[in-house]
Amino acid sequence: EDTRRARVLLGRVGARPEVLSYHAHSPPARTEELLRRLAGGDDLVLLTDAGTPAVSDPGAVLVRRAREIGATPVAVPGPSAVTAALSISGLPADRYSFLGFPPRKGAGRRRLLETAAASAWTVVWFEAAARVARLLEDLAAVCGGDREGAVARELTKVHEELTSGTLDDLAAHFRRHPPRGEVTVLVA
Repeated sequence: EDTRRARVLLGRVGARPEVLSYHAHSPPARTEELLRRLAGGDDLVLLTDAGTPAVSDPGAVLVRRAREIGATPVAVPGPSAVTAALSISGLPADRYSFLGFPPRKGAGRRRLLETAAASAWTVVWFEAAARVARLLEDLAAVCGGDREGAVARELTKVHEELTSGTLDDLAAHFRRHPPRGEVTVLVA
């Protein structure tokens, strides 16, 4: 995603490959270029600055297209905000739903909020830091403010933290203390 971060990460292990950006706003021509290189015998590595490639990430398109041309993607386990947040939340993690990033507004947002409200499993969301308080307010309105939840941020990084409580309490906390960085929201 961010070639500067990728170069730092790769430099730590002594690797100095050609680094190309591939993100949500990459033109279709970038996907085609990468597929041509792959078909031509180049090895490609899909690397993200945070989290796991292809989980709420445009990498899924590239992986699917690579498989269509006969390539065999190989997973190298790395950090996953979903499993990391579940493991420290204290919420049930034997079964869960991952709903990715919620739509910002409209019927699609309402449907996903209602899905969370009806779920018998822990529900995990990703959300932009600036929109966390609003998501928690909306979840409290649909799920009930006394529903338990947790907000994890900057998982596996220097400023990692987890805040847990009711959805009402979490919404109030994050209105007063807007989070920064990568955020994962969990609802019991």
